[in-house]
Amino acid sequence: MCGIVGIVSTSNVNQLLYDALTVLQHRGQDAAGIVTFQDNRFYLRKDNGLVRDVFHTRHMRRLVGNVGIGHVRYPTAGSSSSAEAQPFYVNSPYGITLAHNGNLTNADELSEDLFRTDLRHINTNSDSEVLLNVFAHELQKQGKLDPTKDEIFAAVRAVHKRCKGAYAVIAMITGYGIVGFRDPNGIRPACYGVRESENGQSEYMIASESVALNAAGFSMVRDIAPGEAVYIETDGTLYSEQCAEAPKLYPCLFEHVYFARPDSIMDGVSVYKARLRMGEVLADKVLRERPDHDIDVVIPIPDTSRTSAMQMAHQLGVKYREGFIKNRYIGRTFIMPGQKMRKKSVRQKLNPIDLEFRDKNVMLVDDSIVRGTTCKEIVQMARDAGARNVYFASAAPPVRYPNVYGIDMPTASELIAHGREVDEVRDLIGADWLVYQDLEDLITCVNDVNEDIDGWEGSVFNGEYITGDVDADYLARLENSRNDEQRSGDQMADDDNAIIDLHNDED
Repeated sequence: MCGIVGIVSTSNVNQLLYDALTVLQHRGQDAAGIVTFQDNRFYLRKDNGLVRDVFHTRHMRRLVGNVGIGHVRYPTAGSSSSAEAQPFYVNSPYGITLAHNGNLTNADELSEDLFRTDLRHINTNSDSEVLLNVFAHELQKQGKLDPTKDEIFAAVRAVHKRCKGAYAVIAMITGYGIVGFRDPNGIRPACYGVRESENGQSEYMIASESVALNAAGFSMVRDIAPGEAVYIETDGTLYSEQCAEAPKLYPCLFEHVYFARPDSIMDGVSVYKARLRMGEVLADKVLRERPDHDIDVVIPIPDTSRTSAMQMAHQLGVKYREGFIKNRYIGRTFIMPGQKMRKKSVRQKLNPIDLEFRDKNVMLVDDSIVRGTTCKEIVQMARDAGARNVYFASAAPPVRYPNVYGIDMPTASELIAHGREVDEVRDLIGADWLVYQDLEDLITCVNDVNEDIDGWEGSVFNGEYITGDVDADYLARLENSRNDEQRSGDQMADDDNAIIDLHNDED
């Protein structure tokens, strides 16, 4: 999962891009990058680390120009080497940079095709570089010295025909503008907004989440539709066109469960409102299963589950308490690479307040249970703090299947609920009682007044992959190449073979 942003303004966009990436930091903590252009030249800075650590004053001063794009990354494919940080760049045609959120399910085939047929070289293991080269090749095939919106939209149409999987993309074409587009299923989010400059000219921002627009003073216009492309020229002229033959809107359920900020609106659905409903219907399930429950207090595992936990406590008629204090200088454990790092960081990240646990029957609420690493540690922390009984509620259904669309759930063997019943998972995390949200209830929670939503991408819960190209052989190959051990090996290999990024603004 990543965060992307692109801006066309009437003045330098470096600070706007920095601020937007800071707002989107929750979507990726592995690497960050910004590229701008002025006088037909790109200015790029990217590296591993948080936004605040990657960009210093000396870097910001060099990022000149009134058009730019940015990216925050966490690794799903390839390694967490700085060579995989985005945006990526190709010099032909025109000079194009690209930032991508999602995952291509046919990246290997495309990479081979790019080499043998399109005569293009891929320098990393990133599917984002593959997507960039597909777009660049299709734009080059238009054969125009000065591309218009028609050539750009034609290139996007060709991308949709060649690329499978999930992708929300912002690309910048030197001297012309930026183009944003979503895959034909709209799995990964993207929206755009507008504001007026001091001289009355329209300025535009494209971003993964509406909260980035709000923070920068842009008014949201709408979500980019599945398969649609939005092209904004450097003078602020905006064009849009549907570029897919049969688009369907199937947004990712896990965005609402975990990834998105609660103050975002995604495809017309309030993330905050959806999480309130998750807590409400989960409380109803608790009352169905144990109408005579003995829960003394509901405690969220901060931060994502807080909204659901508050509503759950209200619905149950029991106390809501903040039992864990979070160290905000530790990143989100779910998106940290490596199981050992995730486990180690839990106790560094959370510290229990003993008086909220001592001699009480505690219901802990989390947004989901994926690997079970953090849940087991947290349950034990509650016991160590003196809880009489520790119950656990997940606002999401059991995560039993790998994700292939850009979320780091690549291997079934890493998922604690894969092939296990609820009672088995309960025993593994050490809880006295475990309750999961039902999938039907979760879908009810996220369904809203948006009639354009055709369904929801929930493959991690039901094993149904909507792109239709994921089978058992694909998942087996994925498991072999993307487990934690392989990722650690790839990282060591990258460290041993120091890769020099010639385009980066090095220290």
